[in-house]
Amino acid sequence: MQALLWHALDGAHKGSVQCDLCAHACRLKKGDKGLCGVRANSNGELVTLVGNVVTAVNMDPVEKKPLYHFLPGSRTFSIGSAGCNFFCKYCQNSSIAHIPPSGLVPGKRATPEDLIVLAQENHARSMAFTYNEPTVFFELVYETAGLATARDIRCLLVTNGYMSEECLRALSRRVCAVNVDLKSFRDSFYRQYCGARLQPVLDNLKAMRKLGWWLEVTTLVIPGVNDSAAELKEAAAFIHQELGAHTPWHLSAFHGAHQMADHPSTPLSKLEEAWSIGRQEGLNFVYIGNALSAMASNTFCPECGVLVIERQGYSVAMHMQAGAPGVCPSCHTTLPGVWI
Repeated sequence: MQALLWHALDGAHKGSVQCDLCAHACRLKKGDKGLCGVRANSNGELVTLVGNVVTAVNMDPVEKKPLYHFLPGSRTFSIGSAGCNFFCKYCQNSSIAHIPPSGLVPGKRATPEDLIVLAQENHARSMAFTYNEPTVFFELVYETAGLATARDIRCLLVTNGYMSEECLRALSRRVCAVNVDLKSFRDSFYRQYCGARLQPVLDNLKAMRKLGWWLEVTTLVIPGVNDSAAELKEAAAFIHQELGAHTPWHLSAFHGAHQMADHPSTPLSKLEEAWSIGRQEGLNFVYIGNALSAMASNTFCPECGVLVIERQGYSVAMHMQAGAPGVCPSCHTTLPGVWI
């Protein structure tokens, strides 16, 4: 299938193409594949190998994405494909993120229409493009999200935030919420552990805020790697200053995987230290994920401190003003988020 978002090169590079999908901006000679492993130059045209490939389809709690201020307590029709434009050493979905040397792309064939039918049969209020990086199966996301939006099904991305400006612009009216992995606040981490750079992610976070998408940020806290108090403070300050104090920040516990299977897990004490740093930097909503903590799974009103959303795992209990979703029952403050 022909890909979207690319252009042919000419002159000395005639026959080559440049992919305009993400910040890598891969230049590919005939027969070459991009860093994602799923976009290739076929006789001078860029094609996608995953335009109709699906590796996972599930009805998930929206809190699993994680999105805590977007239709809490609802379930989202979640779709994954194959490939990734990052090479995270600790990848937890490496079986679908990394295409095997054989070049065979895992998964089954499905059209956007097939996915919409399944979402409607499951009474989904939203669709999430997740599991692997949704940027790399852009064509499927673009077409499916267009159909979903026309049917009042809202669309979400769970992403590393490395897409191009052109990609964001194309999805601007088809996506309404996003969770972005801010993997570290050090460019050296991105280069060493992900094969990418930090700045494009920061730029895209600010761009998403300007688009009006509901935005939440996740940082996987890896012991001895990206967990220094100084780095966490800088990340929290960036979120506060550039994205807003109301932006939820999820601090997730690391558990060994892929090339870092033997690396130690994140102690709860470190997550709670990070939580405190986020709060000290002025963030109203900081959450601890992938670990049990009494400190930070619930949502409290930032004005009066009353419990508004209570969570135990993926079980959610709402304590809001009757008939007024998102409104504190005590001081009547409207909390930031998407509630209906």
